[in-house]
Amino acid sequence: MTTQADARIVDWDPASVSPEISAPPADRLLSGTPEQEVRNVYADPGGQFFAGTWSSSPGRWRVAYTEHEFCRLTRGRIRIESDAGEIRSYAAGDSFVVPAGFTGIWEVVEPAEKQYVIFEPARD
Repeated sequence: MTTQADARIVDWDPASVSPEISAPPADRLLSGTPEQEVRNVYADPGGQFFAGTWSSSPGRWRVAYTEHEFCRLTRGRIRIESDAGEIRSYAAGDSFVVPAGFTGIWEVVEPAEKQYVIFEPARD
């Protein structure tokens, strides 16, 4: 556990973090061959709070959020469709929150990058 004595401010420098390269799981992929890159700048010691950058090439895949996520799109365009049929489109400069429990389709329309802050609630 981090104590007040060893809590330190973390500079926002994604370039200093080694990227994790991945793709959506095959059973969730709907179209395209998106390659994703994550640079997690901060993770709390309890593994519930994270901040960093994510980028992806175009593609479309199903999502099921267990976490709450704040996103600020810094590049590109995306489209998110809920299972209820609500469609939202975002471009560079837009910010939004995806709540835990959201299910739907995430589509990267043109190469995109976002800054994220994630809170993962404790599970019983």
